[in-house]
Amino acid sequence: MTTSKISGFARRHRTMSVATVLAATMVLTGCSGGGGAEVGEESGPIRIAALYPTSGSLALLGEESWRGANIAAQRINEAGGINGREVELVQADVPDVNGATSEARRLLDGEGLELAIGTYSSSLALAASEVYARGGGTYAELGAISEEYNDRGYENVWRTNPSAGSFAEVQIEFISEFVAPELGIGLDEVEVLLVHEDSSYGSSVARSVETLAAEAGITNIEYAPYNAKSTDLSSTVLGMEQADPDVVIAVSYASDAILLARQMEENGVVVPAFIGTGGGHTLSSFGETLGAAADYVFNVDFTQYAVNPDATPGLEEFLTMYEEEYGEGPASGHSLANFMGANVVFDILEQTGGDTSAEAFGEAAAAYKAEEGTTATGWGVDFNDAGQNTLAAPYVMQWRDGTLETVYPELVATIEPQLATEGQ
Repeated sequence: MTTSKISGFARRHRTMSVATVLAATMVLTGCSGGGGAEVGEESGPIRIAALYPTSGSLALLGEESWRGANIAAQRINEAGGINGREVELVQADVPDVNGATSEARRLLDGEGLELAIGTYSSSLALAASEVYARGGGTYAELGAISEEYNDRGYENVWRTNPSAGSFAEVQIEFISEFVAPELGIGLDEVEVLLVHEDSSYGSSVARSVETLAAEAGITNIEYAPYNAKSTDLSSTVLGMEQADPDVVIAVSYASDAILLARQMEENGVVVPAFIGTGGGHTLSSFGETLGAAADYVFNVDFTQYAVNPDATPGLEEFLTMYEEEYGEGPASGHSLANFMGANVVFDILEQTGGDTSAEAFGEAAAAYKAEEGTTATGWGVDFNDAGQNTLAAPYVMQWRDGTLETVYPELVATIEPQLATEGQ
């Protein structure tokens, strides 16, 4: 059962009453609070929970996401912190839903950390944010895309990155503006196969694509859900071959994305427009492992690194800091998205004076604005009433000669898109 906006509003004002009493007490004792600081520790660090899966099946992109947030914290601390206080990210490994729930409870109730960030995986984000929302804390999601995250009626959940609906919007726009004209057919003739892993991540994207495709006039859609932990996707590939679609929209994690592409190559299956949805199709390991088999695969995702630098100020600084810290380049754009999102959280905390309470953070977040083209991802920031950033949009990339080049929209593109053909 979720909390309605009305009950959330009532809870918020009950919390404000308690906060007012505490604030008055601290004034009388000459102390200030926020960030989990104890009495007399107003100059101590601003402690923020950071929940990411850094072990288990989601560890690859979970670790990559954590790295981005960690670099943002290092960056602001090197610049003097927030109001002279360092930011301390209290990292928690959340490899599964049970772990996300228990760690969120520990950090909120046990550690007293009122503000949390994370999480990469939609299932984990839903679980951890539920604990924070119901417990009176604040959860800022920097990477998970499930539509359900912002649809539960909570006032104290926020998201800086695009939602699944945004991914679907860009996919449909790209099919409408490039793929169909390039194939020389109308949208009512385009045949689409949705190949997706069957968790909340894949299912959410599939539902969004179905709705938006119908609105655009794309009605020839078939579905091929699968389990991301499968070790053999040959039946999925066989179904793809039989369907012979013009477009495949794929939603995959890391290992299943590689497995699907490899088995397509082994069976000689070529789709004119194979369009991934972030996840495994973004990873550098996808291109490295598959080599030429990755070429011409499109991917709609967070900002990647072969992108127009004029539209993404701060990206080059991020790359330098990443390589200095980890001795290698980023594995995907997940780190960049979390870097951008963490910086937004820190900017908001600048406005609260370091106060991490739900009331202070919520008021500052609602008023916070950033123009498009002013962040390292190229996104702007403008939160709607549900806490979703409405100025965050994914781009279309394409694997070409081992590099994930940005191809759409033109403002951020580095090269022009190209459909796959037999014999390439």
